[in-house]
Amino acid sequence: MKLLEYESKDIFRKYDIPVPDTGGVIRDARGLPAALKRAGKGPWVLKAQVLAGGRGKAGGVKFAKTPQEAREVAAKMLGMRLITKQTGAQGLKVHEVLVDKSSDIVREIYLSIVMDRKGARPVVIASAEGGMEIEELARTRPEAILKEPVDPVRGLEAFQARRLAGGLRIPAELLGSFVRMATALARVFLDLDGSLVEVNPLIITKQGKLVALDAKIVTDDNALFRQGALAQRKDPEATPLEREAHKVGINYIGLDGTIGCMVNGAGLAMATMDTVELAGGRPANFLDVGGGATAEQVTRAFQLILKDKKVKVVLINIFGGIMRCDTIAEGVLAAVKKVKLTVPLVVRLEGTRVSEGRTLLKKSGLKLTLADSLWDAAQKAVAAVGGKS
Repeated sequence: MKLLEYESKDIFRKYDIPVPDTGGVIRDARGLPAALKRAGKGPWVLKAQVLAGGRGKAGGVKFAKTPQEAREVAAKMLGMRLITKQTGAQGLKVHEVLVDKSSDIVREIYLSIVMDRKGARPVVIASAEGGMEIEELARTRPEAILKEPVDPVRGLEAFQARRLAGGLRIPAELLGSFVRMATALARVFLDLDGSLVEVNPLIITKQGKLVALDAKIVTDDNALFRQGALAQRKDPEATPLEREAHKVGINYIGLDGTIGCMVNGAGLAMATMDTVELAGGRPANFLDVGGGATAEQVTRAFQLILKDKKVKVVLINIFGGIMRCDTIAEGVLAAVKKVKLTVPLVVRLEGTRVSEGRTLLKKSGLKLTLADSLWDAAQKAVAAVGGKS
């Protein structure tokens, strides 16, 4: 689960991590005057609240010296479609704008905590060169990146934070502030079951203060049962179909294509989408019904797929491992009868009792196309659409 910048900063404040004075978030121009007043005397910075990096280059971060400038910026930013490297060609519509007091910047630093899968623990990643894409820095100048492991119980130790401060050339008078900030960021990561906590940039101001100018928090969806407040939060970028799928326990992400995919297992779903693309088609969704796909789950998945009016054909690719193929076939048949399928259906089954499952489908009398392999299924699905989609 990704949090918007203002949501992340709200959490930072609870952990006494310094952030800019703020006027809060506005959702229409009428809220701007009060937001400017809350933020304090200008200049101000207005920041589009979308779940994507690279906002500044795309016009999603603008400065305003006067209330009139701020009104003009807000009018353009609210409702715009922000297109960055992370959003795709369609971009993301801006529904909220954060109004912060502008900061006088002397230096920019990069600081984050991520999960080190190889080391099986969190790790602090830092660089004296903040304000830029860390991926690019890692590619061009890996020696500029500092790393420090985080104990999952004790967190980041003070001596580790001091060692980072030395590598980042933190002034002596700010050493205590940096240690408190770095250890607090690690605590945020651990307390919220994070997969990423990032400050880019962490700045030193002309007033000699450390301030988290930006904030990004990503938490592990699998740990939401421990995060009551976060679990109640609505994903601002989720579509109505994605929200509906989440409620019934189905992993669904809408895409732009015409071939609706129903698969059990995230890895197999990714492979199915890639194969559809390779065959000349375009998947309409990512949909994982899970390893124990029941007739009820399959029915709900069908209903979700068919609510997308772009779908011209449904492709089912199920591997019978935990569930037997004949049980899955019974679920598919029950689901098809219940939802009254009106588009072509291509089914590929493989795994335990696959021959029994295929026999059930063949004898059902329902109009569907069986496939012998994933490649065969993808080709037949593309053909059913009418060629390349």
